[in-house]
Amino acid sequence: MSRTYSIAVIQLNLNDNAANNLAKCTDWVKKAAKEGAQVICLPELYSSHYFCQSEDVDNFALAEPLYSTSFTAFSNLAKELGVVIIVPFFEKRMAGVYHNSAYIIDNDGSEAGLYRKMHIPDDPHFYEKFYFTPGDLGFKTISTNIGQIGTLICWDQWYPEAARLTALQGAEVLFYPTAIGWHPSEKDKYGDNQYGAWMNVMKGHAVANGTYVAAANRIGLEKYVPNTNGIEFWGASFIAGPQGEILAQASHDKEEILIAEVDLDHQENVRQNWPFFRDRRIDFYGNITKRAIDK
Repeated sequence: MSRTYSIAVIQLNLNDNAANNLAKCTDWVKKAAKEGAQVICLPELYSSHYFCQSEDVDNFALAEPLYSTSFTAFSNLAKELGVVIIVPFFEKRMAGVYHNSAYIIDNDGSEAGLYRKMHIPDDPHFYEKFYFTPGDLGFKTISTNIGQIGTLICWDQWYPEAARLTALQGAEVLFYPTAIGWHPSEKDKYGDNQYGAWMNVMKGHAVANGTYVAAANRIGLEKYVPNTNGIEFWGASFIAGPQGEILAQASHDKEEILIAEVDLDHQENVRQNWPFFRDRRIDFYGNITKRAIDK
């Protein structure tokens, strides 16, 4: 494998139906590949508006079985373009069991891996526990023909344990397909701190693990539930290097492609000089598996 490769995150407004979103994402992946990207990540639940703003059984109709529409379309596209594509989708595993998932499709069109979101939120207008069964595949680094890829999804981004366990398996990049935004009524008071915390925690994962981090978010106001203000997705997708340095940063409100280079020699140099993995006291970390440490 090459010691360098290019990665991309695509920031889009996805407040549309499945067919239109698929066509749109296909076009943007082609643009990213034309600009030299070799590994390309789409935002969370690419194929629809963010339906978790309400608890409505009709929204389960948006889910798709494994290896159906999304896999077929992006498998063919990955093979055509010779790129790796991370495709986050709403998975119907069986009647009554659904996941928030992502395919990692290799550059020959084959499935390199599947990830199911492990941490599931339940906040106002982010009612994901109603829809998604927690993932059961664990945290994984996926080997592709381009590089070693770790994929986590949105709410996973707040958990250092998820980043650590993925990085310990050799992930060179942690990708975070995301759908996060402001409640419009709270934005003036809390917006800067919320957005800042989101950036800071993922930059911290990059530093603590000496790895690249790439987050692909949505943009736009999605307001489909009556008598609510909707969610204003804040965009600001970014790619950070292994010291938390920002290599590429998107706006809050424009559709964009961000591209940056993964340099494995640089990553190794950072880890040699900041040997956090070497100095971990794994002999004293047993309590991390407890819900709380009772005294």
